[in-house]
Amino acid sequence: MTDLTSQNSEDRRKGETVRSGTAAASIGVGATVLVIGAALLQAAGTNPVVGAALNLAVPAEYRSLIERAGKTCPEVTPDILAALLQQESGFKTDRTSPVGAEGIAQFMPSTWESQGVDGNGDGKRDVTDPEDAIPASAKYLCSVAKEVKDVPGNKTDNMLAAYNAGPQAVINAGGVPNYPETQNYVRSINAIAAKGGKGGKAGTTVTARQGIAAVEAAQEMLGKPYSWGGGNQSGPGTGICCSPNGSSGASIIGFDCSGLVLYAYAKVGITLPRTAAAQYAASKPIDPKKIQIGDLIFYGPSASGIHHVGIYVGGGYMINAARPGTKIRFDPLSSMSDMFGVARPIHGSTEEI
Repeated sequence: MTDLTSQNSEDRRKGETVRSGTAAASIGVGATVLVIGAALLQAAGTNPVVGAALNLAVPAEYRSLIERAGKTCPEVTPDILAALLQQESGFKTDRTSPVGAEGIAQFMPSTWESQGVDGNGDGKRDVTDPEDAIPASAKYLCSVAKEVKDVPGNKTDNMLAAYNAGPQAVINAGGVPNYPETQNYVRSINAIAAKGGKGGKAGTTVTARQGIAAVEAAQEMLGKPYSWGGGNQSGPGTGICCSPNGSSGASIIGFDCSGLVLYAYAKVGITLPRTAAAQYAASKPIDPKKIQIGDLIFYGPSASGIHHVGIYVGGGYMINAARPGTKIRFDPLSSMSDMFGVARPIHGSTEEI
């Protein structure tokens, strides 16, 4: 099933936002394009590209929204905003995480209360409406960027970490907090955004040896339970045992499909995004005739609609966390009818945090 940003990160986002007293501030550049001198940018300790174009591939219906919202303030670019939305929800508008984060930008209710906007002027602030949520996401990025502007380190990294874990966590840590989920979040968004800036997918694909090692790591988890939202770079994580809409089900320690992929490749030193759709975006499409062990098998109607991922083990089989009520197991690639494609993870596109 399609997975969302980890439960621990969402808990922190909710808590840190409340504690920091984030104001509903908006930093707008208005209709006029601001031309900022390079010396001023250097003095500010950041390197934004004001008025930058959107280079990443995004669903057509969201392109103009992201291009406009990505110019809300100098710290935010359209590619950074698009990468964030892809990481948060895979551009799905109807997602609710296990802890209650909603919509394409995965806002917690308390954060939406202070940061939500009526972007389309229909008199409502609807977290599930991209015309409201996308500009609200950019507004919130600008707000947290302002709150952490004096924190040492990379300004974009600190802004993204503040969006994920809360500004106060970044201030307290003096930079990106030492939370595995937040560090992966920052690294993944930078990796996705970098593809746009370089006109393609940066980095190199994993080797056959790395793919085999990732499969070996995944096989060590055979028999662990499916847990929607569970799994991280360190191993099994807390998720829910039942439906992916977060409706019911006790907490359980295990993996969901993309959580298993995240863990398996982390064991060989390769960091991937958290969701299945984002993992596809961080991989190179492969001709199925050239598939090799360790390649990822994606299922769904489109790139933004990918809902499942497995790891190819050879012989027409994959290892995967299939669905609620199952355990990690081997399944034939034909066990699901909507295979979207095969892709090989890319690494080396960003510096390590």
